[in-house]
Amino acid sequence: MPSEYPAEPLYDSPWPDRTPHGTVPGRGMAPRVPNLRATGDGKYHPLQRRRDGELWPAAATLQLSRQKFMTRKKGRAAVGKTAALFFPFDLFGSAGTSKGAELLADAFREMLADNQRERLATRADAYAGKVRVQELRLDTLVAYQKWRESARLAVRRAWQRQEFVLWVTGNHLGVLPLYEELGTRAADTLVVQFDAHLDIYNLSDCTPELSHGNFLLHATEPLPAIINLGTRELLLRHDHVRRYYRQAFPADRLTIDPEPALRTLAQACEAASGVFLDIDCDVFDPAFFPAVANPLPFGLDPPLFLRLLNAAWSKKVMGVAISEFDPGRDRNDQSLALLVWLLEYLLLRRYEGFGTYA
Repeated sequence: MPSEYPAEPLYDSPWPDRTPHGTVPGRGMAPRVPNLRATGDGKYHPLQRRRDGELWPAAATLQLSRQKFMTRKKGRAAVGKTAALFFPFDLFGSAGTSKGAELLADAFREMLADNQRERLATRADAYAGKVRVQELRLDTLVAYQKWRESARLAVRRAWQRQEFVLWVTGNHLGVLPLYEELGTRAADTLVVQFDAHLDIYNLSDCTPELSHGNFLLHATEPLPAIINLGTRELLLRHDHVRRYYRQAFPADRLTIDPEPALRTLAQACEAASGVFLDIDCDVFDPAFFPAVANPLPFGLDPPLFLRLLNAAWSKKVMGVAISEFDPGRDRNDQSLALLVWLLEYLLLRRYEGFGTYA
């Protein structure tokens, strides 16, 4: 077995009709027919050239590079699996966001498949084989009648398996079953909610029936403690807000000086027994994320969002929910690209820790 890595490959892909990185544009060159050599296992393998000029199988390159990559992971505690659950629900508000959940499910599967096709070591190896994808279909009347029960059962089973939950739903109402399930857990469970709206609307022109704008008023279980980040609410009175939220940090305060919120958030998450992150996409300013049904100005920018996300992050985080992505309002897939990047970032954040190139 050679002792060093080859200087340059003599081929792009062992398959003449595919790029080496799948179908994602910009990640691979046009393939050429590879050089092949029979090895001791009686099979033909692509060849690469070492610095000393000797040709040897690319399979050895893959094995050595993966070994080198994974040696950095020694000593890290084992991390459980992730359940990526897609729930395309959009009744009672923001019709069309169910298509957003379905689109994200397709993009997420494509991302995992592309990582699996990659033949060299990448950071995605940290979560390879550790992600379970499930799409909860709502294609019958019975399924819609039991939407709360089925959603709550799916997340309960995932947590019983000690799985980390990625919950992608249509409108924000699709997160209500998770709030109800969290309400049955320890009293010091904390929800960190990124949302432009406080979903406790009781104004005269708002429906009293269950909707994506008042669902916290309709919870069947005691609500967990909730800290809101990024609200742009200008009408609801503070005494009404305090009945349902432990704290709420408006977007203007976060923009002017985020440090008090960062400190409070870190302390609250440290004291909690479990933390759940709830991301309503309208928390972002529409300039960065146009694909929402009810955009509000003066939202968070992505760098500030990442600061807040990482202030809340620890091993206590049980899962993350994403909602209110309306692909019909997107511009050149700008919002889709942000969410796919965020999903991959969350997986790396869980299985790799902080990203580093050191």
